[in-house]
Amino acid sequence: MTQSNHRRERHRGPVTLRRDAVSAATADQALLDSAGRPDWKVRDSWRTLRILSEFVEGFDTLSDLPPAVSVFGSARSAADSPECEMAQRLGAALARAGYAVITGGGPGVMEAANRGCTEASGLSVGLGIELPFEQGMNEWVDVGIDFRYFFVRKTMFVKYAQAFVVLPGGMGTMDELFEALTLVQTEKVTRFPVVMMGTAYWSGLLAWMRETMLADGKISAADLDLIICTDDVDEAVEHIVHADKTLAAEQQAIRSSGGLAD
Repeated sequence: MTQSNHRRERHRGPVTLRRDAVSAATADQALLDSAGRPDWKVRDSWRTLRILSEFVEGFDTLSDLPPAVSVFGSARSAADSPECEMAQRLGAALARAGYAVITGGGPGVMEAANRGCTEASGLSVGLGIELPFEQGMNEWVDVGIDFRYFFVRKTMFVKYAQAFVVLPGGMGTMDELFEALTLVQTEKVTRFPVVMMGTAYWSGLLAWMRETMLADGKISAADLDLIICTDDVDEAVEHIVHADKTLAAEQQAIRSSGGLAD
């Protein structure tokens, strides 16, 4: 057995596949690509049960979490990179403020945030995903769930978070950032803060949003107010705590006036 063959491993929900049992296709790929599958009606109908089971597993596992913050960032960042050092300090600061930390459970920035949280005696959560290249759950995760489907996983990131913090990352990080902003902008989720950390990394994107998207009328000035960008961990956590308290006070006032059912 070659060393490379021995290392082949993939997680599909609760199932672990190794060596020749590893398929090149992912569950998301099988769901979204119906070309050449004459039995798609039968397969997709049954697949809904698997999707439902992932929602049930996620809701059941995460429903007892304390207040939490979802932290996103690159899996490719080196452990000694500035963003990983920032993520570790952020994870610790969030834990000290009483928040669990939710990440994608992988390496890089995610691992650093989980580590900071765990070392500060907080609850560290990892939401993994089946990928063509296996990442695996990092060792600092206390509660980990492996998902087959991206859209189920993304629901869990939003449903159980009081805030999003986005550190330097790639396509996946950008996807989470703009989905969060869209959900808040369209009021599909209760207002919560989105914090971008790493001003040098994000300054070009924010400038383009102001100078192109805003100038061309594609977004409003209020949309940019949904974001704060900082390099200061304490400022980020204070912003989250303040927003959390403000929202809680507003909701309590509505309940007290009889306008919102518990």
